[in-house]
Amino acid sequence: MSIKQDVVAEPGAAAPGSARRAQVVLTSFFALFSIVGLALYGLPLFYDFMVEDFHWSRAQVTSGNALSKLLVGPLFGFLAGWIVDRFGPRRMMLAGILMAGTALVGLSMISSLALFYLFYLFNALGYVCGGPLPNQVLISTWFDKSRGKAMGFAYLGIGIGFVTVPVLQYWLTNQFGWQGALRALGILIVVIALPMALFVKESPESRKLRQAGPPVPVRDVLKNPYFYLLAVGSMCSIAAVGGTNQNLKLFLRLDKGYDAAQLVTFFMIIASASIFGRVFMGWLADRFPKKYVMILIYLLVGAAIPLLFFVHVPGVLYLFAIIFGIGLGGDYMIIPLMAAEIFGVRVMGRVMGIILTADGVAEAAGPWFVGLMRDRVGTYSIGFSLLIALALLGTVAVAMLPRGRKQS
Repeated sequence: MSIKQDVVAEPGAAAPGSARRAQVVLTSFFALFSIVGLALYGLPLFYDFMVEDFHWSRAQVTSGNALSKLLVGPLFGFLAGWIVDRFGPRRMMLAGILMAGTALVGLSMISSLALFYLFYLFNALGYVCGGPLPNQVLISTWFDKSRGKAMGFAYLGIGIGFVTVPVLQYWLTNQFGWQGALRALGILIVVIALPMALFVKESPESRKLRQAGPPVPVRDVLKNPYFYLLAVGSMCSIAAVGGTNQNLKLFLRLDKGYDAAQLVTFFMIIASASIFGRVFMGWLADRFPKKYVMILIYLLVGAAIPLLFFVHVPGVLYLFAIIFGIGLGGDYMIIPLMAAEIFGVRVMGRVMGIILTADGVAEAAGPWFVGLMRDRVGTYSIGFSLLIALALLGTVAVAMLPRGRKQS
């Protein structure tokens, strides 16, 4: 795939070379591969071992993600967005990569809930500092008309990480035990992502805008009702995706009796479909109104979850994997594209800082509530039904957004 055109530039300014733009996209690719693909999607694959070895409940193993994001998000999310707008994304990325690697190494050595929560806190900080937020801003300031394609290529890192991590987790666990596997993943995050982030450059125009004066006030954005519709829509869909994804292995292995080898294939199908979803939705977003692409993504998520009630029917589980994977692939990627379309890139860091904070709360609460309902009633029916309703509510909120820019 070629990423060749349309950086954000002032009139008359020389466009940066394609090699520099490729470096930017590759840096985001490897950062997202590591922090989201390996860490975020990899950690739920270890929950069943914690339930079995430490005798923790499903609510407890999903509460680490919930409590850490509920603490980190409100306290740090908006500040992180302000830092990105004021000082650029590179420094935050470096800190985030180191914290994400430290988190997995630390989680490999825990045996108490207190340490579990401590290192999950580092994981949440790593996600905020080195994950989607700085990478979305980095790409949005380098690209304009081909922003969807560039974002889709960078977000392939998540999909490829998601494809890779079930195989890595299975092989490393067989070789070194689940705790050794976690340590190895933590080291890999730093080795893969840190070198590229050390040498990436920020957009010259982005630096000029920061040097020209204080950041554009965000208060006008906060007065705009479209901001809240985007936040609510994304929160609902992220809660549906996260609540499903983080409980899938618990549901299928401990409740439905699928063995580990079968689940490796299943998660690889989801991950492969998510790769297609990222590329295809990015391509669509460059050609059609992003609002309609976002609605399509949210409908796919809402249509996939009901299939989990029929996993006993041959072929349904794999149909779920394909539909859910495509929706998952586009879900995280489309949010910054829609935000840039409506509000512009001058306030991108702070807008996405607030929205990602809200999404982090939703992503934290969704899995925890679904796990809690399973512990209370002995079935996932109530939790999965709630996730379906959230996906549809998110679709309604997005349908009320404008087709194009309303504020620059």
